[in-house]
Amino acid sequence: MERNVRNASHQNREFADKGESIKMMKTIKVLAAAALVGGTGAIFAGCNSSASILPHKLVATSGESTVPLYPDEQTYLKVSHSAQEGGITGVAGNVQKSFVAKQINNQTPVKILSSDSNGSEVEITQGAMKGQAGFVAAQNVD
Repeated sequence: MERNVRNASHQNREFADKGESIKMMKTIKVLAAAALVGGTGAIFAGCNSSASILPHKLVATSGESTVPLYPDEQTYLKVSHSAQEGGITGVAGNVQKSFVAKQINNQTPVKILSSDSNGSEVEITQGAMKGQAGFVAAQNVD
């Protein structure tokens, strides 16, 4: 009978050890999953953080001190094509540019909302015009 008690005691210890091992493995799996989820979240948060994105600025060209900010890309295309035609149409295009486009100071910080081969839709992030959005030519964004 003493032998049976010893065997039962030994078996209980084995079951207890196995139970502890299973609990420990579950804990390790849960911790590993939490670390993976937390790490992934931190990576995505870092990618979307404005601190990790390089700031963009408007850049004046051809000795200018301002950059034209058009209401939208279609207006930019229409005015720039008129200005390039030369003659009276070109002069009219340049005059139209001064009425349609707002002149924004060189080096004004902006956030790029969208971009294509013609330029970028931007939002001004600092200064008196903060929050103003519009379209600028590709050569005018850094």
